[in-house]
Amino acid sequence: MELAVATATVAVASTTRPHRARSFVSSRLAVPRDSCSFVPSALSSASRGPQRRRLPVTSAAVELREASSQGGDSVRVTETLQPGSSVKFSVEVPPSICQQCYETTLQEYAKRFKIPGFRPGKVVPENILINYVGPKHVQDATIEAILRHTLPQALSSVEDRALEDSVRILTKFEDMANSFSLDNVFRYDVVVDVAPEVRWLSEDKYKNLKVVVEIDEIVDAEKAAEKELKRRHKALGLLRIVADRGLQVGDLVVLDIFAESITSDGSKGEKIPSAESKGFHLDTEENNNLVPGFLGSLIGIRPGETRSFPLQFPETFEQESLQGVRAQFTVVCKELFYRELPELDDSLAGKLLPGCTTLDQVQERILQRCKEVEKTAIEQATDNAILDQLGKLVEVDVPRALFQEQGQQLYGAKLLQLQAERKLDKDQLASLSSQQSVQDYLESERENINRIIKQMLAVGEIFKAENLQYSTEQLVKEVESSIEEFKRYNQDYDEGNIKQQVQDVLEAAKVLEWLKENCINVVGSRNKT
Repeated sequence: MELAVATATVAVASTTRPHRARSFVSSRLAVPRDSCSFVPSALSSASRGPQRRRLPVTSAAVELREASSQGGDSVRVTETLQPGSSVKFSVEVPPSICQQCYETTLQEYAKRFKIPGFRPGKVVPENILINYVGPKHVQDATIEAILRHTLPQALSSVEDRALEDSVRILTKFEDMANSFSLDNVFRYDVVVDVAPEVRWLSEDKYKNLKVVVEIDEIVDAEKAAEKELKRRHKALGLLRIVADRGLQVGDLVVLDIFAESITSDGSKGEKIPSAESKGFHLDTEENNNLVPGFLGSLIGIRPGETRSFPLQFPETFEQESLQGVRAQFTVVCKELFYRELPELDDSLAGKLLPGCTTLDQVQERILQRCKEVEKTAIEQATDNAILDQLGKLVEVDVPRALFQEQGQQLYGAKLLQLQAERKLDKDQLASLSSQQSVQDYLESERENINRIIKQMLAVGEIFKAENLQYSTEQLVKEVESSIEEFKRYNQDYDEGNIKQQVQDVLEAAKVLEWLKENCINVVGSRNKT
């Protein structure tokens, strides 16, 4: 849907020096041959607002501007605002400018080619030069010259707002070539993404921010310390075979698990491979990840015994494909053990935690470590809550270029983490790095990516509004550290992009710190369920 339409006439004569903007046009313009969109190859990506940079300009383009200045001819541009913070430009180039680009193209060909029968510097007749180079090549090069010459002027109204890596020529090259004539107006459409407007939904913007902090139960220091001590105590126990009873809580059991879906009419459906396992070791005291009712259905089972029972996966189950699925489980008990634990007293202190001599000392040190983890978790949860709330307080029409770049950064970070954890081999990494894999990720994570972009833009607005700063030393140190991380895993990287990402992180840290000191009102906290 078109939001607004404005028409402007941009005089070629007015541009006698290069625009200062994010690089709109590459010095060697590549034009689309068989698609309706085009992104100049020289544009580098960035996730923040527009940066100023000189456009690359050839000497031929400068000459054309000077010639145009004398003739006073102009390029007519119609601007149309588009969804996704983009602007469409319908460009009309007069025949006089097309003729100048044509003549310049011929001059360049005359310099580059040695025409048989003509000495260097000798004027080659136009028809001979065209026949030597080929009419089609001359026409294509002329069209490229027109685009290279007129794009900066056409886009000059958004030079301070245009996002890099976002210029797309919509008109197919084939259509340009078919309609091209030096006697007629040359027309093409181009669209560019611009820095989006951040609209605050509240009059006081971020000045009275209220957040609710959610904390996982696992980071409660007291409970975490208790679980850790119990885990260490269990690790010192001996496993004994159960011979005279069935399974009870506290035992460790080895199971073969089979599962089939249950259809709507109650009959058995297909097997569920992801829910099956042979030789599965189940510690009955650590059953948080089990389907509700699974352990209860096995209490009392003995080695060699088989049990079959129906269960339903919860709607919140981690594996989405199994959420809400009814299944018939068949379980075979292979082995059953109980733990013979040593008495928990000072004699175990050194084994529970090296360097300790008493049980109290063990408990104190474990609790201290858990408190440090809890503090870090609370700080992280608070930051997440603030960012989440900021994202809800702004309205942003996210540009395509910004979405693509942010999504690719997130996907790249995900692959880097998997590689660092040695979860990917070279073939898997190559497969996941394919264009299709990236696009699949972008589509599946669209909502999350847009949410992060809104948070990022809100942070940027606050950073500027409150005149916050970070030190150059911080920036240099973090950039060097990030580059070392890429080198460690033999990953390609762009130092400019890394610097930009580090700047975003440092800005966010400063904004979060400032908000906590000046604006945040934590209205409560709750454990995640």
